[in-house]
Amino acid sequence: MNYFSTRSGAPAVSSAQAIVAGLAPDGGLYLPERFPQVSLQQLQALVEMDYEGRAVEILSLFLTDFSRQELADAVAAAYSREKFAPPQVAPVVSLDDRTHVLELFHGPTCAFKDFALQLLPHLLTASLRKTGCDKTAVILVATSGDTGKAALEGFADVAGTKICVFYPDGGTSNMQRLQMTTQKGDNVDVLSVAGNFDNAQTGVKRIFTDRPLEEELAGKGFLLSSANSINWGRLAPQIVYYFSAYCELVKAGKISLGQRINICVPTGNFGNILAAYYAKHCGLPVGRLICASNQNNVLTDFLTTGVYDRNRAFYLTTSPSMDILISSNLERLLYLLCGRDWAKLKGYMDQLSSQGRYQVDAAILEQLQAEFAAGYADDTTTAQTIHQVWERNGYLCDTHTAVAMHVLEEYVKKTGDNTPALVSSTASPFKFADAVLPAAFGAQAKGDDFDRLAQLAEASGLAAPQELMGLKSLPERFTQVVPPDGMKQAVRAWLLENQ
Repeated sequence: MNYFSTRSGAPAVSSAQAIVAGLAPDGGLYLPERFPQVSLQQLQALVEMDYEGRAVEILSLFLTDFSRQELADAVAAAYSREKFAPPQVAPVVSLDDRTHVLELFHGPTCAFKDFALQLLPHLLTASLRKTGCDKTAVILVATSGDTGKAALEGFADVAGTKICVFYPDGGTSNMQRLQMTTQKGDNVDVLSVAGNFDNAQTGVKRIFTDRPLEEELAGKGFLLSSANSINWGRLAPQIVYYFSAYCELVKAGKISLGQRINICVPTGNFGNILAAYYAKHCGLPVGRLICASNQNNVLTDFLTTGVYDRNRAFYLTTSPSMDILISSNLERLLYLLCGRDWAKLKGYMDQLSSQGRYQVDAAILEQLQAEFAAGYADDTTTAQTIHQVWERNGYLCDTHTAVAMHVLEEYVKKTGDNTPALVSSTASPFKFADAVLPAAFGAQAKGDDFDRLAQLAEASGLAAPQELMGLKSLPERFTQVVPPDGMKQAVRAWLLENQ
């Protein structure tokens, strides 16, 4: 399977080369040359497998330069029971006959990013060997909350790697911040950026396309790479859990093999829902993809009008991982909808860079609306939904999942589409106890973060994750704040002054 950049006609690369590079040299994102197909017969075989078996089968379709044994070893290390407690790894909980929740928060950082970021270090180190690279891979990450900790946890003390994470100062929940600033490991660095997530993400992209810096670091034995979802090695593992969820529904008798489902995803950077799109186009029986946004609803507007416009107010919400105005992975989808016409796609991306907006043509909008539905929820609606789902179903969801629950309900009311629906639940409610406590139980959050975890556990009857409670005894190691234009110098200093 070859991979091409979204922004030029440059020669194809292997999956290992794409994983090592992260971002293409022209600033584009790598995509596989085609959609590998999974037949119903193959899907039936997946039903009988565990999560690890399904992961090897699906990943082998995309990472064709990896042996099955290499993939099996990586998957076994990533999804061990020490890291993912439930037997299913990604369990599916049914709220009623129509609504099913894919729980993606049972990993070491209590968020869906664990699925990719526990696996990526193994894929990357194998890719470095395959490409004959003997440099230290420097992983740069911009995070709106969950990616940062998941990447740090995955790469901490992994030989041949270093990782630096940037997060927006004041733009994450305090629990998310503590997860990052207390991170252990001799090869990690964490910096907050005086700005929002888009500032951090743009700064990381600029570092990747700074050729003089790249050459200087290469001369010192460093190779820049990414663990953000701009890296195909991040996106491929996410395709797996949609196949796995479908298999769990078939296995439980909730749907029949071949029956279509809709998938609703709380969406910020567009990677998670793009993985669902890929699963669909590889043969998973999926009808509508429902894109759920918070008050920063740039994607809702785009999917409704065809106009992508980041020139708007930016809101800090109770669902901070979705506080994003530049959804990087949308570029991959547009490239496909442009018929892989990289020049046309680059025109849109250049407009976004220079003007902050672009408008796709009528043919692309028609394709978008044929597959995607969209909606959003503000903080008030999100809180109401948390309460309603708890009262009606006895199910406690976090703020991001609640956004998806509301958008799905509104979609069904509007369309009358009663297709069984899968909701992607992206984080533990305990990561956002400040917002969940008053929403679900009308209780005022008291004390510090850890008091609130205990308070939520008592109110819900659920156990607070030890991965969060254990942060209380850890010192904060990383407190530096840098301006957006100081990110490059901070990375350079960290690498070159600490050799």
